[in-house]
Amino acid sequence: MKTVNDPEHEGAGPAITPRTRARARHILDHYYIGPARDDRVLEIWGYTDRYTYRPGDTVDLRVSTTAPNWSLEVGRDGVNYAPVMHVADLPGLHQDTPEHCSVYGCDWEVSHSFTIPDDWTAGAYLITLRAERQGDAVEEHHLIFVRRAAQAEPAAMVLVCATGTWLAYNCWGGSSAYEGITGPERNAFSPILSNQRPWTRGFCKLPAGAPRALTEKPTDPEGMVRYAYMEWAYAYGYSKKYASAGWASYERHFARWAEAEGYEFEIVTQHDLELEPDLLTGHRCAVFVGHDEYWTATMRDRVERFTEGGGRVARFAGNFLWQTRLEDQAQTQICYKYTAKDADPFMGSDEKHLVTGAWDAPPVNRPGAQTFGVNGLKGIYAGLGNCVGQGSGGFTVYRPDHWAMKGVRLGYGDQLGAESKVFGYEVDGVDFCFDDGLPFPTGKDGTDKSVEIIALGMATNVEADFSHWGETLYIGSADAEFKALILFGERKEEALDKSSRGNGAIVSWKSGDGEVFCAGTCEWVAGLARRDTQVETITRNVLNRFCR
Repeated sequence: MKTVNDPEHEGAGPAITPRTRARARHILDHYYIGPARDDRVLEIWGYTDRYTYRPGDTVDLRVSTTAPNWSLEVGRDGVNYAPVMHVADLPGLHQDTPEHCSVYGCDWEVSHSFTIPDDWTAGAYLITLRAERQGDAVEEHHLIFVRRAAQAEPAAMVLVCATGTWLAYNCWGGSSAYEGITGPERNAFSPILSNQRPWTRGFCKLPAGAPRALTEKPTDPEGMVRYAYMEWAYAYGYSKKYASAGWASYERHFARWAEAEGYEFEIVTQHDLELEPDLLTGHRCAVFVGHDEYWTATMRDRVERFTEGGGRVARFAGNFLWQTRLEDQAQTQICYKYTAKDADPFMGSDEKHLVTGAWDAPPVNRPGAQTFGVNGLKGIYAGLGNCVGQGSGGFTVYRPDHWAMKGVRLGYGDQLGAESKVFGYEVDGVDFCFDDGLPFPTGKDGTDKSVEIIALGMATNVEADFSHWGETLYIGSADAEFKALILFGERKEEALDKSSRGNGAIVSWKSGDGEVFCAGTCEWVAGLARRDTQVETITRNVLNRFCR
C-alpha cells in the first residue's frame, strides 16, 4: 500500500478527501480515511476515551492537527441540533500516529478535557473539531458520544447503539473488519480492532442528500450495475463504509423520530451492555435499529435474560451474523470471521463456543433466532447492486391482522415499505414453509415454531451477473461460498445452490415472560426518515405496546 505523498513509503495512507483524491493510488476496492503524516496538509482528527458519559464524568479529547490552533463545538444531536459548548484557540499538536493504529490504537496524548454538566439533557452529542490555517480551507472532524441518563427511574425505553458494528466498519487508519493493510502482504482485514482512534468520515455526521445503501430505483438490467453510495463517498471524500454503519446513517434517524413522537428513552451502547450486567433492568423495552451485525455472547445473554424475565425487545435491524469478543476493558474488539476456524486461538479449546465466527455455524452453534427470532445466514443481501436489484424494496405482507399491523391498511400480499425502500441492504430471515398461503417456521434453523411470520421478502447471497462488458460485481458469490463451506462443509454445486437463497422476515414472538418484535432489515429507519406512514404506524404500534 503506497501513500499519496511518498510513493516509496510503506504504511497507512492519507485521508481520501477532495484535496487528496486526485493523487490517490489506492484501488477503489480498498481506500480508507487516515492521517496524511505530512505537516503541509491541513487536517484535524480526534477521539474520545469512551463512548458514553454521565454527569460529572470527564471527557478526554485526544486530537492531532497540523493547524497551530483549533476549536471545538459540542451540541446535542436530537430533533434539532442544539449547541451547548464552544471552545476556541486551543493549541494544535500534530501527534505521531502508529502505522497499525487501527489494530492497537493511536496512543495520542490528551489535548483537551471537559466535564459533563448536570444540566445537559441526556442523549447523543456531536463534537465538531475545526482547524483553520491561513490561506487554506477549514477542516472539520466529527465525534459522537452519549450523555447517559441520571434519573433514578429508568425510562420505559432504551435505545442500544450498535457500536460493535460501528467499530468493525471503521476504516480510519487503514484496517477494518473488511479490508486492511495487515497480514504478510499488507492487504488483509484485521481480526483485531481498537476503538482508541477517530471515527472514519461519515459515521457521525452526513450532509443532507448522502445516498443510502439502497438505490431509489431498481437496477437497470440493460445497464452496468451501480453502487451509488460508494461513488458518492469517493467523489466527496467520505468512507465507503458510511452507509453501512454509524450514528449518522442509522441510530440518529430513529432517535430523532422517536423524540419528535414524544417517546421518553435513554440511549446507551452495546459496549455499555457488555460492561454493565444490569443495564436493561428497570426498562420495559429495549430497542435495536439499523445494522447490528457484531455482538458478543455477553450482550446476547443479557438481552435473553431481559426477555425471559418479562422485558420487551423491539429490533428494527438486520444482519445479525458475527460473534465477537471484547478485551482491554472493551477497548479492543476481536472477530476472526471467515478465518475463525483456522486462526481464532479459542478454536479447539474449552471455550470454543466463544470462537468469533458466524452464530449459526459450528463451533458456536447459537442461532440468532434464539434471541431475535431470525437468523443472519438465512438472509443477507437485498437491493444492493444486482442482489435482488430489481425487487420492490419492501416486504410482502402475509398476516395483516397481526396486532403490529393495526391501522396500517395493508392486506394479504400487499407491499410494505416499497416506496421508502425499507427492505435491505442486508436482512435476516427464517427457514419457513407455506401452508395454505401462510408462512410458518420449520424450526430447522433454530427458530422457535411459535414465531409468527408477519411479512417476508426475498434475499440472496449471489449477485446476479448479466455479463455486461467492463462490469465488476461488488458482492459476487463469495458469501455463498463461505456459507456453503461452514454449513455444508463443501463448495460443490449443490451446497452453493442451497446457500444462494435467503429471505428477510418481520416476526413476532413470545420469549419467556417477555416478547420480541423483529423487522429483520437494516433499512427500516429509512421508512422513518422518509415519513412512510405505514412504517411509522407499525413502529408506533410496537413501541406503544412494549413501553406501556
